[in-house]
Amino acid sequence: MFVFSSVYEADIGPHVFPTEKYRLTRDRLRDFVKVPIEAFVEPVLGDRTVLSLVHDPSYLNDLENLKNTPAAVSSELPLTREIVEWFELAVFGSITATRLALEHGAAMHLGGGFHHAFADHAEGFCYLNDIAVAARVALGDGTDDADFQNITVVDLDVHQGNGTARIFQNETRVFTFSMHQENNYPIKERSDLDFGVRDGIEDEEYLEQLNQGLETAVLSRRPNLVYYVAGADPYKEDALGGLNLSLEGLKERDRRVFSACKEIGAKAVVLLAGGYAADLSDTIRIHAQTGQELLRLWPY
Repeated sequence: MFVFSSVYEADIGPHVFPTEKYRLTRDRLRDFVKVPIEAFVEPVLGDRTVLSLVHDPSYLNDLENLKNTPAAVSSELPLTREIVEWFELAVFGSITATRLALEHGAAMHLGGGFHHAFADHAEGFCYLNDIAVAARVALGDGTDDADFQNITVVDLDVHQGNGTARIFQNETRVFTFSMHQENNYPIKERSDLDFGVRDGIEDEEYLEQLNQGLETAVLSRRPNLVYYVAGADPYKEDALGGLNLSLEGLKERDRRVFSACKEIGAKAVVLLAGGYAADLSDTIRIHAQTGQELLRLWPY
């Protein structure tokens, strides 16, 4: 029900992105939420050709050969073999989480959510778009083995999922819903449903708007699979965000997403995405409480 790999803790040098959060979230789930060790699944690197379901071959070649082209440099991360392997494995982590959700109803990938990556270039700490590749696999693209034909992406990171939005703009089987801070990174793309919220929005107003989004993107549309991009960065103490959600508000956010999925019988795949709280322990707590809320509706 939980997917994790120590490979995700790649060395990116001094950076605002805390790659240790993956391990620390796993530890908190084990120590405080009491998730048993057998509930954690290690992803395995598969056939890299699956990446081409979304990404251009020339761009993949740049990554594989560690070429610092404009397409790769726009990630704002170093480009090393260790980092490329991290992103490749994270794609397969999200594919693994999708398969686990098919079996158990829901699964959480302690990684992934790299929603700024486009088909042909990196952006915003994201080299590969694991959400898009996993969704393409679930749709059965390139094979005769489709598990799902109606997918919704619920992206509640503080930053719009611009890469995911662009990738699926002409794909009727995938509905993209992004609720994000309007006056923040990145340059916006067109999702199927965008809620660009005001700076400093607090719990009550945020949750009211979320209800409207979930009604359209989940309850009315009735997808059979939901990818929930559960960014921790709408938190009021986040270094890269400008919203004012509390820890309890973020917990209620998760509850509402999970309840909507449960109500219509949709499988749910959770991805961590961003989180840059001034106190790293707050980011860890937010991610772990997302896992705890998942377990309330889909016990292990």
